[in-house]
Amino acid sequence: MRGIPLYTRGVLWLFAILTILPFALALLTSFKTQTELFQGVFTLPSSLSFANYISAWRDGHFQIYFTNSVLVVFPVIIISLLAGIPSGFAFAFLRLPAKKFIAFLLAIGMVLPSEAYIIPLYHEIHWMGLNNNYLALILPQVAMSIPFTTLMVASAFSQVPKELLEAAVMDGASRWKILCGLLVPAIVPTLSTLALLLFIWTWNEFLIPLILVNKEELRTLPIGMMFFQNRNTINIPVLMAGATIAILPLVAIFLLFQRRFIHGITEGAVK
Repeated sequence: MRGIPLYTRGVLWLFAILTILPFALALLTSFKTQTELFQGVFTLPSSLSFANYISAWRDGHFQIYFTNSVLVVFPVIIISLLAGIPSGFAFAFLRLPAKKFIAFLLAIGMVLPSEAYIIPLYHEIHWMGLNNNYLALILPQVAMSIPFTTLMVASAFSQVPKELLEAAVMDGASRWKILCGLLVPAIVPTLSTLALLLFIWTWNEFLIPLILVNKEELRTLPIGMMFFQNRNTINIPVLMAGATIAILPLVAIFLLFQRRFIHGITEGAVK
């Protein structure tokens, strides 16, 4: 932070503290008992007891919600990337009929809120017989992720030096070899950023699991957290433990891939 004025640093630190404070208070509360909670919000717990986490994990069925979220998130990420890479290649380098119109449709798919099509989506899933099924959670979120993945991958591919592509073509490399051997390794930071964004979006998705699934054994963490909150409006420490379980994977993933995320944003941002 060299060269930044002192008052600017102070403002940045203030916003950082205001951002972290709610999460810190939730984490602190999750280790308290009801008696310690009534002693004050900022009082420290007498011991680091994980009883609230055990209660939320077992009694609140968070082990089911957590497993369901994992079973939904990773297929969405993998399928979206596998579909977005070749479609991004096509948009970046191939001559497609009505390419601008297709890109316009993909852009609409990026900005259109799920509330706008949730009712026809529900009827379509019901017609396909996928209600209360993992596919009902995976397929719609894959469809929502592919437009953004396609355009971001196409933008990243277009930034690869043309000299490398021309050299590969002159060497007689096929399109598949150019894609897998040259282009994909060149945009690994962008793919890492995409995977992180898809993880966050899918993990936090609320409306689609709420409407398309009504069995408790198929609920994801956001939906399970809502029902858990309705049942535990009095036991605040257990409620905060459940909230921490839901948030912790997002924080851990972001901290692990923070540098790649920033690098990928600067290199592969959508124009």
